[in-house]
Amino acid sequence: MLLYVIAALIWWFISLEQQNHAMYDMRTTGLDAAKPSDAAVITQANDFLKRKHAQYIGEGVIFLALILAGAVLVFRAIRKELMLSRQQQNFMMAITHELKTPIAAAKLNIETLTRHKLDEEKTSRLLSNTLAETERLNELADNILVATRLDSLHYSLQPEPTAMATIVAGLIELMRQRYPQINWHWQNDGSDQFQVDGEPLLLKLMVANLLENAAKYAAKGKEVTLTLGRQEGKLTLIVADKGAGIPEEEKRRVFQKFYRMGSEITRGAKGTGLGLFLVDRIVRDHGGTIHIEDNTPSGCRFVVRLPLTA
Repeated sequence: MLLYVIAALIWWFISLEQQNHAMYDMRTTGLDAAKPSDAAVITQANDFLKRKHAQYIGEGVIFLALILAGAVLVFRAIRKELMLSRQQQNFMMAITHELKTPIAAAKLNIETLTRHKLDEEKTSRLLSNTLAETERLNELADNILVATRLDSLHYSLQPEPTAMATIVAGLIELMRQRYPQINWHWQNDGSDQFQVDGEPLLLKLMVANLLENAAKYAAKGKEVTLTLGRQEGKLTLIVADKGAGIPEEEKRRVFQKFYRMGSEITRGAKGTGLGLFLVDRIVRDHGGTIHIEDNTPSGCRFVVRLPLTA
């Protein structure tokens, strides 16, 4: 289509040029340049020919620029829609897997309890596992509901003084139970009394998603460290892992909605592509900042800074 429009523009230019030269020939045919009166007419005709030539070139360049600009805008819009469609398709595949896994595990545990008479220790372990799987479902539902809420035009933050150390303590203990193969470390830099103005549910979801992300990409037996402290008058939360790390060109894209590195078929880590999107949005809505740094010797560090309660 674009080539057809450009070809039509070129044909239009050639046609006008031919018409312009035909008019020039009509005005100058039979005139003698040696005669002063005829020379004046020829001069006027030459000036008219040059003006029209410049006019056609100018109009052609403007139209061509507008056509190319429009084509670029259309191409970018179509590419954006295709990328969004592909990400949404990946999200549906991921969410299906994320839902089926805890449901299947909880179902198996309950069937085992109902069909077999187990001792108290095994029963307690199966019930704890079932509770953990239902908690995973609850967190997944929270991610989806909060993502919908944040995109709503009627969304408004309902802040209250919130102790981040209390939130972190509970989540670290939960992660130790959920991912016992990872060494979890919490470095609390005397921040028990530090508070931020925010919604406790959103702040808890922010920290939980950062820890879940670190757990997904940290190798078995590696450590994940969460540091809570105060720097430059702000509460600073750092989640560091020793996984493969994030390439430089991906560090901003990972915060996009539904975005995950690789394809849903080739990637090994679980996820829906909502976690880091929610983290970034929650941090910004609370007046904070987040950025990613390379960890040493491997992995990455998510650094969050939030304003402290005055």
